[in-house]
Amino acid sequence: MNKIIKNVLNAIEKKGYEAYIVGGYVRDMLLGISSFDIDICTNATPKELINIFPDSNAKNLGGIDFKIKEYHFEITTYREELKYQNRKPAEYNYVNNLVTDLNRRDFTINSICMNSKGEIIDLLKGFNDLSANKIRLIGTIDTKLTEDPLRLMRAIRLATTLNFNFEENLYKGIIKHYKLVLNLSMTRIKEEFDKILLSPNVKKGLKILSDVGILKLLNITYDNITPISNLEGMYAQLKYTCSFPFTKVEKENINSIKEIIAEEQITPYTLYTYGLYLNTVAGEILNIDKKVINKMYKNLSIHSKKDINIKPETIKKILNIDYGKTISIILNDLENLIIDGKIRNKRSDIVKYIINNKARWLRSE
Repeated sequence: MNKIIKNVLNAIEKKGYEAYIVGGYVRDMLLGISSFDIDICTNATPKELINIFPDSNAKNLGGIDFKIKEYHFEITTYREELKYQNRKPAEYNYVNNLVTDLNRRDFTINSICMNSKGEIIDLLKGFNDLSANKIRLIGTIDTKLTEDPLRLMRAIRLATTLNFNFEENLYKGIIKHYKLVLNLSMTRIKEEFDKILLSPNVKKGLKILSDVGILKLLNITYDNITPISNLEGMYAQLKYTCSFPFTKVEKENINSIKEIIAEEQITPYTLYTYGLYLNTVAGEILNIDKKVINKMYKNLSIHSKKDINIKPETIKKILNIDYGKTISIILNDLENLIIDGKIRNKRSDIVKYIINNKARWLRSE
């Protein structure tokens, strides 16, 4: 066991309390997956935990959190949850029993514990389900899914990211209660959906979401999907009308990637218009070598209008006109011609072009 984690467990135990790592860290460790989020459960109360870790932050529902180097710790007191309201326990009691605490959790594979000696404690047979690649809900399925509908999305996310299958009754429960997803905020839905989209098994995840009715419920469709590691690129491959909480920049990037994909190729025009980053993302979807895209971008004659090898003042002198929309029209025209390779970005070529089209520019003035 990592020394940092062991020291945290020992600090609690030295005060006479129990302490176990539980949840995703243990699950991932047994699967050979690296993780730096450590959940610890204990019979120490939140007040006692603050005394043990005075630099920690207090959490809702009784617990603390803090970071040590790359590790993020969340430590919670054993509890039983008596009543839920809007996904959150409205009534709960602190208890002194590990089994009671484990039974309030979501899935058996997240109930496996580990003590400070590195020993595995498996009171709800989560290791059996882990070995069988199975997602099984703890407790009564109808109750657990209606208490917190996010468990629907979490179950699908775990089945996707771990490439696991559902225990039969859980799958039936998801189909029965899938409309409860609408009770979740779009922020919560997106958090789970993001992880599904970034999984190498994204096609499996989207198929599950489609089969149980959630994609239709959220008005999300797609024709084909190419798994890539860029989240904006993944969303650009979807059609949706639901209000995902994107930032303004994210929305613009997703729309731009969609426009490039629609071209089905990377051209000097798309590179100039949308920039290297967005074209690289689109290129991965279109299966275009990143080196080819980088070379094309490097070879562009101009990368912005400021690179055009003539100044507005020079255009004004050549045509003997004032600044106005005509100057802007000429620069736009030059921009397109240079990008398309129809004229070189040489001052002499540009001046010649302007003089040859002088009559046209003066008529527009």
